[in-house]
Amino acid sequence: MSTAPTTSATPSTPAAKAPGTRQKALTVVSLVVLLGLAYGGYTWYAGRHEESTDNAYVQGNVIQITPQIGGTVTAILADDTDFVKAGQPLVQLDPADAKVALQLAQANLAQAVRQVRGLYANNQTLQTQITQRDTDVAKAQTEVARATDDLARRQSLVGNGAVSKEELAHAQSQLAQAQSMLAAAKASVGTARDQLGSNQTLTDGTRLENHPSVEAASAKVREAYLALHRATLPAPIDGYLAKRTVQLGQRVAAGTPLMSVIALNSLWVDANFKEVQLRNIRVGQPVTLTADLYGKHVQYKGTVAGLGAGTGAAFSLLPAQNATGNWIKVVQRVPVRVALDPQEVAANPLRIGLSMEATVDVTQQDGKALADAPRPSTGVQTDVYAMLDEQATAEIKRIIAANAGTGRTGTAP
Repeated sequence: MSTAPTTSATPSTPAAKAPGTRQKALTVVSLVVLLGLAYGGYTWYAGRHEESTDNAYVQGNVIQITPQIGGTVTAILADDTDFVKAGQPLVQLDPADAKVALQLAQANLAQAVRQVRGLYANNQTLQTQITQRDTDVAKAQTEVARATDDLARRQSLVGNGAVSKEELAHAQSQLAQAQSMLAAAKASVGTARDQLGSNQTLTDGTRLENHPSVEAASAKVREAYLALHRATLPAPIDGYLAKRTVQLGQRVAAGTPLMSVIALNSLWVDANFKEVQLRNIRVGQPVTLTADLYGKHVQYKGTVAGLGAGTGAAFSLLPAQNATGNWIKVVQRVPVRVALDPQEVAANPLRIGLSMEATVDVTQQDGKALADAPRPSTGVQTDVYAMLDEQATAEIKRIIAANAGTGRTGTAP
């Protein structure tokens, strides 16, 4: 009787694998818990010194181009996305009516200058007449004195018959005539002095260029000159053109928005923080920002420049009326202005309206919650329009000089 050979094996059973698997699982769970505790601890520690929001957007000055006078558009010299320099013409209006008004004002100024020149000339003429009348008075007085002496001599000779009555009457007639001439000469002097005084009231204390009549006509020239040159709309600052709505041939009124110029070199960020996040935010605290445009690998370093004076809801077009009907509390947000570094913006340009993420380091608490003075270099200004006024002044001086005769301005005597 034979028996089959038997083979011995050591099968792996679940009971043999259980201890090793359980130990690995416990190790993984322990690592996850430790990592979670470490991350939570770091987040708690770092989060105490930071306030973050993704409700932040790039803002800047959107300068509307609006005409100061009405007119018909004859040329559009720039379009959306174009970069324009300050003073560069953007839109041209029809200047025909303004040219006619300027020509009329220039003619009126020239006429006013010549009329005022006549007033100053009359002063000299009347002064000369007074001198001549004074000479006539002196001659008349001499003639009266001579006639008086002649009459006195003849009267002394009447008694002895050396002088006839006819000769005496003739001497008396000459004296009366001399006295009449003296009275007339004195009256002429008085009339000339009155005329001079009346004429001097129109010129006293003035020069040709600042005489009231000349100044009134000069103001009309300035008004017409500005109106003519305002038919060309310049760019007030360097920037990029956007929102062009004007079309060729369109009749526009004063104040109609035609396009906008945006200066992308002077941007800032409005970060809208919840009201509960504002208790630790102060002016001057550093801010780290990232733009969705570039992602996390591009960071901007900013500074808290100021906090808004009210919530966004308070300044909305239709503010909430919380005192009426049912009420649901909504967490409010306050805009916090963050100033950007111009060099960083130049290296990585931004656009108005781009989404940003802002994180404020609130470690420093020595700043103010609200600014108590204007920030330096926050004003925006342009001298493009001031140049027109200077050109108008030069045009007025040219017209006055061209009609002032020998180039001398008159003065009151």
